Amino acid sequence: MSDQTRPEERAAVDASAPMAMDRPPLIVILGPTGVGKTELSLELGRACQGEVVSADSRQIYRGMDIGTAKATPDERALIPHHLIDIRNPDEVLTVAEYQKLAYAAIDAIHRRRRTPLLVGGTALYIRAVVEGLRIPEAPPDPALRARLEERLAQEGVASLFQELAALDPATAARIDARNPRRVLRALEIFLLTGRSKVELEGAEPPPYRILMVGLTRPRASLHARIDRRVDAMLAGGLIEETQRLLERGYDPALPAMTSLGYRECIDYLAGRCDLATTAQRIKIETHRYVRHQMTWFRKLRSIHWFDLDQVAQQDILAFVLAWLQG
Repeated sequence: MSDQTRPEERAAVDASAPMAMDRPPLIVILGPTGVGKTELSLELGRACQGEVVSADSRQIYRGMDIGTAKATPDERALIPHHLIDIRNPDEVLTVAEYQKLAYAAIDAIHRRRRTPLLVGGTALYIRAVVEGLRIPEAPPDPALRARLEERLAQEGVASLFQELAALDPATAARIDARNPRRVLRALEIFLLTGRSKVELEGAEPPPYRILMVGLTRPRASLHARIDRRVDAMLAGGLIEETQRLLERGYDPALPAMTSLGYRECIDYLAGRCDLATTAQRIKIETHRYVRHQMTWFRKLRSIHWFDLDQVAQQDILAFVLAWLQG
């Protein structure tokens, strides 16, 4: 997926196009887990007086540092970071809430006359910001959610999807019938609002001049980096971090606790597997997750892809800085 055009040639093309220079800039740095987004964002932040707005659905959680590969405290001292550590592991952050917080952070960075860098690998978060997705917000109804959760556990996702198809066929035709979270949410929206999820959705792009920078590496190279990082996480205390979360009373069944890395460590702590098996499982599941991320990234438009095994970081920085200067 790498873009074969040289950075300086792309910069010249971009600079010659009408780009609504009166709009404030937003630089997006995206790519699969382990590719090198943090390193580039720190270098770019220093070069353009940037501040990072995280687009990572797991880095929102407090106390989940090693397993989510957050920027270290020293790195965050170099470049301000936003939307990290904003929820406890048992709290929910909807995409609509994330979108509002991200726009507020970006606008505040603009007011400080600095450059916002939207950095992460959660494609839905990125789409919510750069495409201005209109996300249906149904009023909370814990009783309804509890009933749907109970039905999901007892009857399975097929039963809920059958009801969704009868009530809201337009949405049923557009979502994955095997995804329990999406099916439950679509049914919940219809039952609460009486309107189709797809009817409530849409998009209104934000008033920013946006540059999308995608980072990639050949599969073998990326997998090797991931495997080294998993080993480093385990050596650096991932199991101990998971143990602390459990000791604080967080349910192992929470979505945060069942996320990649933590669920495998929970199995290890429960005696269901040894350390070598735990490491191997995390590596295999991370490789699988990367494929899922790339599928979602392909849905985004106008990404300038850079293969970090082929393009020097300084060339990417030069490309971005040329774009900022117009």
